[in-house]
Amino acid sequence: MFISFEGIDGAGKSTQVKQLKKYLTDKGHDVLTLREPGGTAVAEKIRALLLESKHDITPIGELLLFSASRAELIQNVILPALKQGNVVIVDRFYDSTTAYQGYGRGLDLQMLQQVNNVATFSLKPDITFFLDISPEDALIRKFSEKSLPLAFEESELDRMENSGLAFYQRVRKGYLKLAESEKKRFVMLNACNEAKNIHVQIKQKLTSLYPGL
Repeated sequence: MFISFEGIDGAGKSTQVKQLKKYLTDKGHDVLTLREPGGTAVAEKIRALLLESKHDITPIGELLLFSASRAELIQNVILPALKQGNVVIVDRFYDSTTAYQGYGRGLDLQMLQQVNNVATFSLKPDITFFLDISPEDALIRKFSEKSLPLAFEESELDRMENSGLAFYQRVRKGYLKLAESEKKRFVMLNACNEAKNIHVQIKQKLTSLYPGL
């Protein structure tokens, strides 16, 4: 089974990935958790370039770097794990590319879909949990000691986070459109709820859709 988690930075995806892994592992499943970009030696280097670099990267360059990282991860890690019967959980997948580079950066969505199909070998998550939160709430959560998002120091943010609130508002709108267009795959959750309550909702949804899981 292939599960993805989506949402803007600060939505709490990593917490839910860890909790779901423990839950499924305790039930006897072999579970592999991964993050994007990353997961292989090459992909981790691309991650560092994309997130830590102080250099400007064009939207097309950004798209191709994310896609190259994803292709490496899928071919070398995800597909072999799925063939072995493992449950694979990813923190971000191609929906992030559509939301961030498509709606956020303004790249052509049809072109993006073609790139996504090539980079993913047409692999699609069985279910996608979308943790929805406003960019303002996400930043306040990440920097809870600060009172205003505009007071955040640029040095505290990675390259993507430095794209600004307007960028993340476009990204969130993109996610909402994706969730609306793929209601069977997307499960939208309010990321402002307590983490334990979100975890319960995730478990309930999985057991209702996949009783044997």
